[in-house]
Amino acid sequence: MPSTVGIELTNICNLQCPECLSGSGSMKRDRGFMKEELFNKIISETGDYLLNINLYFQGEPMMHPGFLRFVKSAVKTNVTVSTNGHFLDERINHELAVSRIKRLIISLDGMNKETYTKYRVNGDFDKVIRGIRDLSEELQQTKSSLKLEIQFLVNKYNESQICEAKKLAEDVKASLRLKSMQVINPEQAESWMPEEEKFRRYRKNGSGKYIRKKTSDRSCFRLWMNPVVTWDGKVVPCCFDKECDHVMGDLNESTFRDIWHGEKFRKFREMVLNNREKIEICNNCTSGMRGVLV
Repeated sequence: MPSTVGIELTNICNLQCPECLSGSGSMKRDRGFMKEELFNKIISETGDYLLNINLYFQGEPMMHPGFLRFVKSAVKTNVTVSTNGHFLDERINHELAVSRIKRLIISLDGMNKETYTKYRVNGDFDKVIRGIRDLSEELQQTKSSLKLEIQFLVNKYNESQICEAKKLAEDVKASLRLKSMQVINPEQAESWMPEEEKFRRYRKNGSGKYIRKKTSDRSCFRLWMNPVVTWDGKVVPCCFDKECDHVMGDLNESTFRDIWHGEKFRKFREMVLNNREKIEICNNCTSGMRGVLV
């Protein structure tokens, strides 16, 4: 059984980030919110084996009306949540501080309104900064064990603001993760690529097209360690299968164990090991990539 599972509470988001399937509006699969009985089924069938649950995939998890109930239901293991930070009000901040959540990742891809909204379209920079600072104070007051992480997708517009991001992280007692940016539209890659090579996931090929930098091997730990369950119960191999092109099974019809050890999953793992470069979702994957902050 896997040590980590990703659970997509919803694939709906309040922002319109241009290189995100959900935000850009290019996602083809249905939108919705996970039902509580499905969430409880996932926890009951996997919880005894897990070291961590990632309560995010596509969409903004805090938009789910039952978000806090789901967090409280996952009492057997550590929980990681990734958010765009627009829902960090006084009530939510207190509930987060006293919750089972071990790590909260907040996406902050710019250090002023102009650079932030280049990517976080329709975002409110001041609101997110205020939420981060208020949450940090709440964590200190409650002596919470929750670890706060600021994630910074480095692009050509915010590359010069990394030092400011580090200063903010220090001020709010958070860690800072600098991350290379994934693009879903290769023709738009040039408009986002930063100058510093270690922040680029892509390189130009002979025809001038941006392609993912090569990885060092064919292996992929995610296939044995970190599957994802979508809001409607589909089990997919990993977080790079955003459109569910490789559904291994449906939890509305099968148990997680049967899907995890099933023939379809076995054949897919074998295919990745033997011919990873031929699988579309693997062409944007960073597993095994060297010299790039992923």
